[in-house]
Amino acid sequence: MSDSPVTDLVLRETPFDGPEAITLIAEVQQEYVTRYGGPDGTPVDPREFAPPQGLFVVAEVGGELAGCVGLRAHAAQGPEAVEMKRMYVRPAFRRRGLARRLLATAEQRASMLGYRRLILETGDQQPEAVALYGSAGYLPIAGFGIYANETGSLYFAKQLD
Repeated sequence: MSDSPVTDLVLRETPFDGPEAITLIAEVQQEYVTRYGGPDGTPVDPREFAPPQGLFVVAEVGGELAGCVGLRAHAAQGPEAVEMKRMYVRPAFRRRGLARRLLATAEQRASMLGYRRLILETGDQQPEAVALYGSAGYLPIAGFGIYANETGSLYFAKQLD
């Protein structure tokens, strides 16, 4: 793969427990093992990522799976908040603007679902993600979920238009 921008991108909603999503989620979990020593243990229910409260999107480039992003309601943060989970870009497709496009897609679709605030958790071993969120206008917030008090866990939010 080259470092040229992605031009033949297809974004498609799919079930969180569908075969393409399962493949990409397994890869992102392996990325967490490499970076943090273990997978993300946050409890998830595939139904949380189903419309109308959530969704899961896979990205294809040239017909090949390239990445994904999910949204799920997060009642603890208020009825207008949605959490982004499992944003991932396969290594062969990195540094081509795909993560930024997935983030923009998540924001757009969150707004379409009626949410006004997008929240997320990441970690200090993902500096590229932290830089992306900062450059896209995300601001630090208090921790939430099972890693709320863990050293290295970082939390961000953005108000959506």
